[in-house]
Amino acid sequence: MADQFDLTIIGSGPGGYVCAIRAAQLGMKVAVVEKWATLGGTCLNIGCIPSKALLHASELFEEAGHGFKALGIDIPAPQLNLKQMLTHKSETVASNVGGVDYLFKKNKITVFRGIGSIPAAGKVLVTPQSGAQTEIATKNIVIATGSVSANLPGIEIDEKQVVTSTGALNLEKVPNKLVVIGAGVIGLELGSVWMRLGAQVTVVEYLDRILPGMDSEVARQFQRMLQKQGMEFKLSSKVAGIEKQDDGSLKVKVEAAKGGEAEELGADVALVAIGRKPHTEGLGLDIAGVALDERGRVRVDGHYKSSVDGIYAIGDVIAGPMLAHKAEDEGIAVAEILAGQAGHVNYAAIPAVVYTNPEVASVGKTEDELKADGVDYKIGKFPFTANGRAKAMLATQGFVKILADVETDRVLGAHIVGKNAGEMIHELVTLMEFSGASEDLARTTHAHPTLSEAIREAALSLGDGAIHI
Repeated sequence: MADQFDLTIIGSGPGGYVCAIRAAQLGMKVAVVEKWATLGGTCLNIGCIPSKALLHASELFEEAGHGFKALGIDIPAPQLNLKQMLTHKSETVASNVGGVDYLFKKNKITVFRGIGSIPAAGKVLVTPQSGAQTEIATKNIVIATGSVSANLPGIEIDEKQVVTSTGALNLEKVPNKLVVIGAGVIGLELGSVWMRLGAQVTVVEYLDRILPGMDSEVARQFQRMLQKQGMEFKLSSKVAGIEKQDDGSLKVKVEAAKGGEAEELGADVALVAIGRKPHTEGLGLDIAGVALDERGRVRVDGHYKSSVDGIYAIGDVIAGPMLAHKAEDEGIAVAEILAGQAGHVNYAAIPAVVYTNPEVASVGKTEDELKADGVDYKIGKFPFTANGRAKAMLATQGFVKILADVETDRVLGAHIVGKNAGEMIHELVTLMEFSGASEDLARTTHAHPTLSEAIREAALSLGDGAIHI
């Protein structure tokens, strides 16, 4: 029997490791169970971090090949060294997971390697790849096991030709033709990586739009931008099957979403990016009596407590957007709640970013949601074509859109399509966190010349009007 812990967390992704560190800061004796050889979960190992390394590298490759000449930089056509690009990705991952190792040691967090399961409240069983099981005695348990890629029935993933995001981050050569199944964030990000490196990319989406859940005007405008870059879309369509051919290629059978005549798309690689599902297999939740909802997520109350006292859950295994920073904030909140503090997450002010080029960033309500809710709202918009810094950077694609309540002027949502949108969204997140009005933002000085001035101009347009348009 191991020592008694105050808190044991199953999973060391962004939710789990942040929860562990915060709990340790608050004086708890903390254990973390991780089945992988490295800490950090999907995000640090095979998700957010490696994908951003490839997004950045491929963006620079494309810029060197197509954008430098207009800036007066004459160089020979760049040559792709994919092996080195993937090495950069791997080194980025190693640096980040090594950082979590360091933080665990600094905060005296004990790591158990193996698959964690819950035989009962107050106990966690750790089953390593080899050797004896260990049972941890613990006052509280947090389930932070994240999510896994969802798959289509009848399609076999081999992570070589038919891949999830994991395989798409490790392709040994650039495919001539890539079919992406799903026009969500993961599909568009990874599709754009390989498109910039030379692949012909076709995106098949069941719905009649890309980026479901995001503001529909933003999605329409962004789709046009991606099409200009060369990405093709087949909307209102579904993949009915994938066949491997004798020559090593793939035939992807595509039908109208409502049924009808099928067509075949040739491909070297097919990326299945239809979303993710909560990962609760092997936890023994049915034995422990932990209730799940209709989508297989752990049911929790407002304090992240499951149906069993002493067992909590955060991140992708509970309801809400599957975002690393949402899991982090929930990890901090549950640690503070267990320490007797008032941990809280404001779900109305959680940003979301698509790390393509240009980026798409949003926070709060979409125009579609406000219409559906019958809210009387006003719109402030400003295009980057009228922003001096954007012109200097040849980054005039996109716009800022702010939605505010007509009566109170309180900002209800904001959406940015443009260069560095993911960095710029946070002043709007902060404004919404403090229930700010668009006038507050319009009266706040912004440095000139910056891309962020477009945000102020959009806020000004909600009043008497923007200055520069």
